[in-house]
Amino acid sequence: QLQVVESGGGSVQPGGSLRLSCAVSGFTLDEYAIVWFRQAPGRERNWVSCISKDGDNTRNADSVKGRFTISRDNAKNTLYLQMNSLKPEDTAVYYCRAVTATFPPQEFWGQGTQVTVSS
Repeated sequence: QLQVVESGGGSVQPGGSLRLSCAVSGFTLDEYAIVWFRQAPGRERNWVSCISKDGDNTRNADSVKGRFTISRDNAKNTLYLQMNSLKPEDTAVYYCRAVTATFPPQEFWGQGTQVTVSS
């Protein structure tokens, strides 16, 4: 079956760190770019970080640049989002999206994992 499963979320104080994981199965991971999204209650879903198929190219949204690092291990079918210097405004549900560079794109979404940053 096709699966995208996020994990690693939780509660942390401002300035703390978390590492999110995204485990995939049922498709060939190295054919897909990956985009991490997040959505807070009452807010729209926005992308925060993305990585190319081979991992050579990455890009972060301005709100997380310098604090978040995206990476992938295709051999282990796993993606990561290292989050440092966390702020209360980072509180959201984080989602992993696998997508092909085609039109129309083929994509798979995970169920999300909750991140809460508060004192």
